[in-house]
Amino acid sequence: MIKEFSINDKKDRIVEAILEEKPEVIAFSTYIWNLDYVREISELIKLIHGHIEILYGGPEVSYDSEEFLTHNAGDYVIEGEGEKTYREFIEYKLGMKEIKDIKGLYCKEKSMGNIMYHGKRELMDMNEIIFPYAMNENLSNKIIYYEASRGCPFNCKYCLSSTIHGVRFLEVNRVKKELQFFIDKGVKLIKFVDRTFNCNSRFAMEIWKFLIDQNTDTTFHFEISADILTEEEIKLLSKAPLGRFQFEVGVQTTNDEVLKNINRRVNFKDIKEKVCEMEKIKNIKQHLDLIAGLPGEDYESFKKSFNQVYSIRPEEIQLGFLKLLKGSSMRKEAEFWGMVYSPYPPYEILKTKDMSYEEIRILKKVENMVDKYYNSQKFNTIIKYCESKFSSAYDFFFNLAMFFDEKGYFEKSISSVDYYKVFLEFNEEIIKDDSKILKEIIKYDYLNYNKKKWIPEFLHRDIKGEEKKVFKEYLSANYPKNNNYHIEKYDIDVECYINHGEILEKSIYLLYNEKEWNDIKNITERLVNSLKLCKM
Repeated sequence: MIKEFSINDKKDRIVEAILEEKPEVIAFSTYIWNLDYVREISELIKLIHGHIEILYGGPEVSYDSEEFLTHNAGDYVIEGEGEKTYREFIEYKLGMKEIKDIKGLYCKEKSMGNIMYHGKRELMDMNEIIFPYAMNENLSNKIIYYEASRGCPFNCKYCLSSTIHGVRFLEVNRVKKELQFFIDKGVKLIKFVDRTFNCNSRFAMEIWKFLIDQNTDTTFHFEISADILTEEEIKLLSKAPLGRFQFEVGVQTTNDEVLKNINRRVNFKDIKEKVCEMEKIKNIKQHLDLIAGLPGEDYESFKKSFNQVYSIRPEEIQLGFLKLLKGSSMRKEAEFWGMVYSPYPPYEILKTKDMSYEEIRILKKVENMVDKYYNSQKFNTIIKYCESKFSSAYDFFFNLAMFFDEKGYFEKSISSVDYYKVFLEFNEEIIKDDSKILKEIIKYDYLNYNKKKWIPEFLHRDIKGEEKKVFKEYLSANYPKNNNYHIEKYDIDVECYINHGEILEKSIYLLYNEKEWNDIKNITERLVNSLKLCKM
């Protein structure tokens, strides 16, 4: 019996749901985001029914297995890869195997409490893994995490993949067959968890070509190393339908010295070249990662990294924070780099000899603004306008973050409309410009994602009598049986600003289809001619 919960579920409800099944053994997978939850739930279960055995597996117990089992409620820990060990453990519980013959398993003796261990298990052939989904399973519109390979050819010090050398792949025809299963089931998004999907060009290209040729609305997400993309791969990827692929690119930093400190043998120049080539294709969403708190990187260097990544204008930028994971070589070097990190999952960096706690807190606030405003893609024109008032992109997001902090907005629950309105306050208090132009730009971005005719009170809508008459006549003539359209007047040419960065104070008219998010037409010329006739 498999039961799924989230960290949003109440612990007592999880305990109740588990115990309702009257289990003899309970197995938990442990990760940085659920370890504390799992520990507390296990303790509660043992208090209620001490005879129930508990087994743990996953990365959070694989690097200090004996210590973990000694100090926590439980009976067994699987070290490392769990598929074979777990199968043999089940065989042991069924009386088909001796526990002393199971490699990779820690066991707490019931009488003395001693921890028994019978040796490390060798890495397995991935093709021995059993496909876990049943033919009658309903996966429509679900998100699936899929593993086509294990390991990574690189040895970044902060990553657990660096602890195991080499990469193992599933047989390519098996991958195609399983992906076809998900496609046929109508899965919404498949996220490949492979650490560097394109580390084997031949394998990656065969899978990409297979997916490009499919007739599907499923989206596929890959973590790639952009610098090793070949021209042949880029040519193939240019044929992918819009929205078919998403790429996550780990930049981490643009400082080459810091890259050396973490054992990443790349440079930002190569990454940028390939990411920019992909941006020109305009069919693949790119998500670029930065990590704050890396060894040897100070606040000014991180700002430079941010500005250089931002200059590419990828669809998303993630500001992550270094996590010193159990088993990683970065944790072993923490003292050398003056790193202080939380002893609690997810073991996030608190300060380094190069970056203070206060600077990291500032970056947390900046990250919030980048994620809310830049990554949502709902404020693009507003950002373009406001960003131009500052010396760099980072300075804009920093000032916006400090403004939010000063106003207490990080602690408040503000509405979706207020996220737009805040820019008028920001403009008046920080930029100190007239808000006339900004109001038109805010209205444009707001209506792009909120296409109903209603607009908030703080936005300007000055439509004269003759204009209302012409609007009505236009809609009646062109869409007599359709109430999904409305016309909006702007006092600046917003399209000229978007395309050329030039502010022209002139009236333009845009037609919105409330049912189709990307259906916006410029009907200025037709309406201006009608208005001239109306005045004659």
